[in-house]
Amino acid sequence: MPFSSSEKASISSLAGKIAGNADDIGAEALERLFLSFPQTKTYFSHFDLSHGSKDVRSHGGNIVRAIGNAAQHVDDLDGALSSLSDLHAQKLRVDPGNFRLLSHSIQVTLAAHFPGEFTAVAQAAWDKFLSAVSSVLVSKYR
Repeated sequence: MPFSSSEKASISSLAGKIAGNADDIGAEALERLFLSFPQTKTYFSHFDLSHGSKDVRSHGGNIVRAIGNAAQHVDDLDGALSSLSDLHAQKLRVDPGNFRLLSHSIQVTLAAHFPGEFTAVAQAAWDKFLSAVSSVLVSKYR
């Protein structure tokens, strides 16, 4: 799914602002995910899932940094996310529906932190982008 230049600009602009707070933004998005969709915790039984834990901050940061990397390669998401797709499909076997839930939690977190920039246009671009990221991550399940 091709992205317009304005969509790329919205994605890139917000990704740049997120980068410096990857652990905080990622942890908050994961905590929202776990609170809103408790069934997603099953993949993290080996983590300390308490508020602000090192495990949640670290993994949340990893997620946000991977999304930032994908934002830099929006025209080649398959290439940028290939190893993560392999990991999630073949080793971790994460329920593919969880990526959609996480995408929603990420967008809510972005809206909370960047209300001036997360306009309807930016939200639409990020929704499309995170949907594309999710599609790549589940592509090797088939």
